[in-house]
Amino acid sequence: MMFKLSSTILKDIRILFRDKLGLIFMFIMPIILAIVITAVQNSTFEILNTNTVPTLLCNRDTGEAGKQMELAINKVGMFNLKQVTPNISEKEIANRMHAKDAVVAIVIPSNFTQKLKQKSEETAKKALKNFGMSIDSMHVTDNDSVQPVTVFYHPVLQESFRRSIQGALKSSLQMVQNREVLKSLYFSLNETALPDSLENELMNNQLAINEIPISRDGSRNIPNATQHNIPAWTIFAMFFVVISLGSSVVREKLNGSFVRLKTLPTNYLIALISKQLTYLLVTFIQALVIFSIGIWLFPFMGLPRLNIPTDIAGVIIVTLICGWCAVSYAIMIGVFAKTQEQANGIGAVSIVLMAAVGGLLVPSFAMPSSFQYILKASPLHWCLQSYYGLFLEGGKLRDVILNILPLLGITLLIQLITLYGLKRKNLI
Repeated sequence: MMFKLSSTILKDIRILFRDKLGLIFMFIMPIILAIVITAVQNSTFEILNTNTVPTLLCNRDTGEAGKQMELAINKVGMFNLKQVTPNISEKEIANRMHAKDAVVAIVIPSNFTQKLKQKSEETAKKALKNFGMSIDSMHVTDNDSVQPVTVFYHPVLQESFRRSIQGALKSSLQMVQNREVLKSLYFSLNETALPDSLENELMNNQLAINEIPISRDGSRNIPNATQHNIPAWTIFAMFFVVISLGSSVVREKLNGSFVRLKTLPTNYLIALISKQLTYLLVTFIQALVIFSIGIWLFPFMGLPRLNIPTDIAGVIIVTLICGWCAVSYAIMIGVFAKTQEQANGIGAVSIVLMAAVGGLLVPSFAMPSSFQYILKASPLHWCLQSYYGLFLEGGKLRDVILNILPLLGITLLIQLITLYGLKRKNLI
């Protein structure tokens, strides 16, 4: 029995090394995806956290509020501001943005200070009136609203960026408006201007926000793009063994290997066990290679380093279970496919669909409520949740057992479907 199994494993290894295209799909493609997508996402995070959004700033206002608005926008820490002349036209702004000189342009209107002061006086007047205080000293000449600050954006800018920019500008505008309201209230009560020291103390005395990522081990390490992407694309690589393994099963059906095995004192189940063991080793090597890239290569590329969980045994067990599920799925595709083209096409498309539904391409919490039940049918979802429990939440094997059990159930179901297909085709 062991001699037959070892001989079959040796045969499968030789076939595997002859499959150059399959090796590319199993190793080269996921490595490139992991590097490229991690780099893109990491640069996205840097854009949101540093002054890297190229922005044209056109301040047509000559008053104090316009200057304060400039300072507030610059203080946000999100924009790389490029000052332009106040008389620049909208067409010239559009031309500079089309030339990729900037992706955002902010225009402060010429009457910004005047209208903002009038609006602030109205607000102060209403506040004092509610307190039952005299408002004779306040004089409002115009009830027109403030001309809005205009924001031009390049069409390539995604909605998430636009919302972030809009929130930052609203925060800046609110700060400037609150300052003017405060000045109006102080002048109405004291008939003197608000001292600069008191103004700074009142405006800058804000409570800080303490951000703490939750973790099971009590650590405070902030997850980075590498921690998110390396586990995800490792799973993707594992399931793409369907290109090589599925085709191998189909080839053996077409070239008569099944028939020859029936004439020998052996069973095709030994061949299936051999393929599972061989490709399980392949998936484990895939994980080692991609994890190693995240640990040693990423820092040299300027990307965040992959932090391996403290529970190494848990990582190994989760990797083996994920690999077993991937191998089982690939064999099932090979058993039911009639040609290699079917195995490759159906296998690749189904993996991409399960990755999309399972949360690898789009976070599961961002999916519509109707997809919350569908994603649980994807084995890639449970693989990803198991890895995230270890890599992002700092958990141990016992903490992800509720994710491993559904994955084992799906794997066993795939195995049963495969056995049913083999018996139906009289292959065993």
